[in-house]
Amino acid sequence: MTSEDTMQLVALAERLADAARAETLRHFRGGSLGTVSKDADGYDPVTVADRAAEAAMRDILAAERPQDGILGEEYGTQVGTSGLTWVLDPIDGTRGYVAGTPTWGTLVAVHNGTAPILGLIDQPYIGERFIGGLGQAAFRGPHGTGALNASRTTTLSDAIIFTTFPEVGTEVQRAGFEAVTKGCKLTRYGMDCYAYGLLALGHVDLVIEAGLAPYDIQAPIAVIEAAGGIVTNWDGAPADQGGSALAAATPALHAAALEILRSYA
Repeated sequence: MTSEDTMQLVALAERLADAARAETLRHFRGGSLGTVSKDADGYDPVTVADRAAEAAMRDILAAERPQDGILGEEYGTQVGTSGLTWVLDPIDGTRGYVAGTPTWGTLVAVHNGTAPILGLIDQPYIGERFIGGLGQAAFRGPHGTGALNASRTTTLSDAIIFTTFPEVGTEVQRAGFEAVTKGCKLTRYGMDCYAYGLLALGHVDLVIEAGLAPYDIQAPIAVIEAAGGIVTNWDGAPADQGGSALAAATPALHAAALEILRSYA
């Protein structure tokens, strides 16, 4: 892949996020969201904004990258021929979106068949964007721009940890998360993809999740790895196909948390 190719992919990822941003902001904290639950036994909401944002991104890809595959939360899989797949989550954190909190986001990733090579986390309402991979490791928002750099925290006793538990995962997985938190300095909840952005920015040291789909985690993986962090599942294997995820600022911190989580994987 040439430098021109990589810059074209980065620019297109930004355009996709811009298109999704227009749709999500159109509905956020506004009138009826047309919300329905995808889970008959619980509450897994999807709104008109989720669908409109993904449709807007797919329209751009259809016009400009028809050879690429697409994996999206709302409209499924479209097989491509190029070896690249765009992985789209129009609103990661729809529960937060419905509740009016500003910690949901749009996720865009490019996967090359082996791993995500580019990731973007966008929070439209705050106006913050995190992008990593293909030579990118950058943050920008209304209060400035800069490079992404994960913290240098190496011990659990100094770590700030985030999760979406108890909202997701099994009881056993929740127990695993709680076992890690017992050794951490500070635990916070319910930030969805925004927590991964904060890890890449150096403010959070660990994010532990479960019950993930590929579109939930591929963009965060690319962003965090570009910032110097590490992401695996609870067995220490690649997390790009979803399931459980352990994101850490440093290898030493990752190893300390993994030693605990393996018993609950």
